[in-house]
Amino acid sequence: MSKNFLFDEFSQVSSKQWKQKIQYDLKGADYNETLVWESPEGIKVKPFYHSDDAFESYEISSGSSSWAVGQSIYAGNAIMANEKAIKATQRGVEKLSFQIPSQEIKINELLKNIDLKENFIYLEMEFLSEKYLQSILDFAGNLKEKIHFNLDVVGHLARTGNWFQSLEKDFATVQNMLEAKPQCMLSVDVSLYQNAGADMAQQLAYALAHANEYLNDFARDEKLAQPLEGRSISISFKVAVGTNYFFEIAKLRALRLLWKTLASEYGIFTECHIIATPTKRNKTVYDYNTNMLRTTTECMAAALGGANTILNLPYDAIYHKDNEFGERIAVNQLLLLKNESYFDKVENPADGAYYIESITNQLAEKALILFKSIESGGGFLKQMKAHTIQRKIQESAQKEQAKFNSKEEVLVGTNKYQNENDKMKNEIELYPFLKINARKTLIQPILEKRLAEELEQKRLDDEKFND
Repeated sequence: MSKNFLFDEFSQVSSKQWKQKIQYDLKGADYNETLVWESPEGIKVKPFYHSDDAFESYEISSGSSSWAVGQSIYAGNAIMANEKAIKATQRGVEKLSFQIPSQEIKINELLKNIDLKENFIYLEMEFLSEKYLQSILDFAGNLKEKIHFNLDVVGHLARTGNWFQSLEKDFATVQNMLEAKPQCMLSVDVSLYQNAGADMAQQLAYALAHANEYLNDFARDEKLAQPLEGRSISISFKVAVGTNYFFEIAKLRALRLLWKTLASEYGIFTECHIIATPTKRNKTVYDYNTNMLRTTTECMAAALGGANTILNLPYDAIYHKDNEFGERIAVNQLLLLKNESYFDKVENPADGAYYIESITNQLAEKALILFKSIESGGGFLKQMKAHTIQRKIQESAQKEQAKFNSKEEVLVGTNKYQNENDKMKNEIELYPFLKINARKTLIQPILEKRLAEELEQKRLDDEKFND
């Protein structure tokens, strides 16, 4: 029996024939107005995709079909963070991401009894210190390759509005760290742009322009310019994954494609390392259990999109302090996806899906056009200084907010199907809304804001008024 014996019995149906059949079944209704919708990025989504729509095939691979279960831990207290990390590894967490707020945190206390042979560590420091970094390498000894320092001075500027010290000093410090300590990994925090309301094409373009600031600086440096070509530069992209399932899968695939394109221009041949986490933008205080459904689909999209590490977001993270139950549920969601749903068994599962491949290519094309526009305008830093990037993100966020306010974009339990008996004023442990601290900054910082904030504030005020 030939391989295609069953299919030989049927004649091939073209894309045009399918469309004619659909048009007939619509009984006069307009095909484009009825069935074709447009994404915020301007991508027209058709009701079906066919091999006729297939784009040129690109190899988009994370290098492995297996993604790692991660957990993010805030290390405000070294001893408590260490205890939490040890419990996490016992539950099955493979990679730990520590957010270190100050140099007062002792690394020997933070990493005490954590087996570096079995566990991979990301360190994200809210300060820039070569001395502190060296103390970590001294502690790790021969296992220093299991610790990666995510350095992102441009991301710090975008988030806070200020450099750690200055542009020149910050970049010089990063260069020194990368040159002397191969464990350092350049990091690009794309999650900030998503959580602030940027659409997917913007997120990808800003990620590329953000990374290009580092590569441009290295290429200009006399010590690094010569060996830049062919050099292995480790880079990680921290990406927030939203609720538009297939588009989010395509977004991660497009990011790999775009990085490969940019890196090849510099003669660098290093795969980007993607650390994915669910977005905060669609998370809610009311009907909070729906956050578990949202984070589950977002983690699924991250896995299918080719993320290397997934850091889940506890369902109550926006209004509760760190707690055992929320963190355990978040890790268990990832363990279920990996060990019982087999989301790590197939490499590049989205390959061959005409719909996803079409979106991937269109997102990459739109992002590349925007990236070129940013570069022709002087680059990412110059555009941030002129507040162009901030304005574009605000415009995108306002459009999405308008859709939420009009209920065109629905968050179940919040702007639609509300449970009037849901009371939350006594459950709030963390301030879940945008906080603006008046201070002097070099540029306007990019601010994260959830869609449901104004509506939730009104409901909380109503609760207090009715008591």
